[in-house]
Amino acid sequence: MRCRSIRRKFIPSTVAVAIVAAASLIGNPSWAQPPRETAIATPSVQVSHDEPPAAPTGQSSRELRTAAIAAIPTSRLTPAAKQRIHSIVERPTLFRHLPTQSIDCDPELFLCIARQPELLVGIWEVMGITQVQTERLDEYRLLARDGSGTTCTVDLVYGDRNTHIFVADGFYDGKLVASKLTGKGVFVLRTKYETRETGLVVVAGTLDCFVHLDNLGADLIARTFGPLIGKTADNNFAETAKFIGQIGLTARQNPEGLQDLGMRLPQVNQDTRRKFVDVVGDVDRRNQARMESRALTRSADRTDPILTVR
Repeated sequence: MRCRSIRRKFIPSTVAVAIVAAASLIGNPSWAQPPRETAIATPSVQVSHDEPPAAPTGQSSRELRTAAIAAIPTSRLTPAAKQRIHSIVERPTLFRHLPTQSIDCDPELFLCIARQPELLVGIWEVMGITQVQTERLDEYRLLARDGSGTTCTVDLVYGDRNTHIFVADGFYDGKLVASKLTGKGVFVLRTKYETRETGLVVVAGTLDCFVHLDNLGADLIARTFGPLIGKTADNNFAETAKFIGQIGLTARQNPEGLQDLGMRLPQVNQDTRRKFVDVVGDVDRRNQARMESRALTRSADRTDPILTVR
């Protein structure tokens, strides 16, 4: 196993542990410089990625924040979830609408990773590129520690194929602050799926981030570190999406190797490992089914006459 040109801290995770990155960024400006070049190999799966081209940046306008709040499916939430979300999104210390990222990935595999982000953290630990520790508290709750003073719990309060809402509570009490910094966050992941002629699926997603800091001076923190946090959040989201896309590629090209890795992942319970392995094992079957469905649709379009009524 080799790893070059990468920090010992983690490439910040998916939406479910985004609050860890957000809280840590406030106290740790060194995270503003993500790895420039990474070549990673696991014992069974080869994954590599180069520096991405310049990408659109996220935005923090009042109009986008209003639209993001309006798009939250409040009618489908429990009263408790509504209250938690409302208390954060109405007056956030920080808001960021991250730019859309598009990757080739089997939808079921993408959903498995998005709902069990400890899978990513486990892969990064095998690669030796993270200090983050996660613990699955129950089916919908995760505890995460970044090894530098940040601890948070993250709840998946709502999820369907196109929308996932995570609510997080966390704190930072590392060396760079005089007193504990506490905060809450709401992270809304929205995804769309488009099937290509080849049967591959493009997953396009964006992330709305609302962070509320409880401490006195939160507004000053937001003004001081807001641009830094926003830029880094954009980069982290793009890098994480690209990494998930590479997992999707590995699932198509080397499913046995990825399944072998999945059964050995640290920080992942046995039920989640089995679920991941099963999802990976069915990627090719689902891809073939989509190709056949597209072929039948094209054939029907060619043979069915078009009736024009005058």
